[in-house]
Amino acid sequence: MYNSDIPSRAELPTSRQLLRSTIIAILAAAAILVTIVLPAEYGIDPTGVGRALGLAEMGEIKTQLAEEAERDRQMDQQNAPAPAPSSSLIERVFAELVVGSARAQEAAPARTDEIAVTLTPGEGTEVKLAMKRGAKVDYAWSSDGGVVNFDLHGDGGGESISYVKGRGVPSDEGALEAAFDGNHGWFWRNRTGGDVTVTLRVSGDYTDIKEMQ
Repeated sequence: MYNSDIPSRAELPTSRQLLRSTIIAILAAAAILVTIVLPAEYGIDPTGVGRALGLAEMGEIKTQLAEEAERDRQMDQQNAPAPAPSSSLIERVFAELVVGSARAQEAAPARTDEIAVTLTPGEGTEVKLAMKRGAKVDYAWSSDGGVVNFDLHGDGGGESISYVKGRGVPSDEGALEAAFDGNHGWFWRNRTGGDVTVTLRVSGDYTDIKEMQ
């Protein structure tokens, strides 16, 4: 194992030597600052050494570029359009009321109808809605005096469809969406021994309602 020699006390630098080294380092740093850093970065050359070395010109260019950038920034701020004043709460509320009312008037209200038919024993009848493909209606019907058989179906343009059927049903409700352009609605038949009145209520997108004879 190698052991390095420990210097003797006499070989260590004295306080005077340390102070002198510190002063020399400070002076050297000051000289570098004055002769190199200031001319190269800020164009300040009190000794003339920086200009002789070409550093002062580089510093002057940097300073000019920084000044031009600052002037451009200030001009951009002056030429920027002023922000539009925010509308007051009253103006926003008024606009909402006006726009909302206009939209409500543009939207056609859903049509609503109610129809009642009375069926004698063994009698059947149909009530149909004229609807476009994709049109929707909400419906509800109920029978008074007994139950009925029913078929919710549609026909038109050579097409036909049965949506739902039921036997001995007192009522039904739901939503109907037309599968195609045509007539869509209900057929009821009274299989009881007395009169039955069926009352239908519909609301939605259709152009006509009628009882088919």
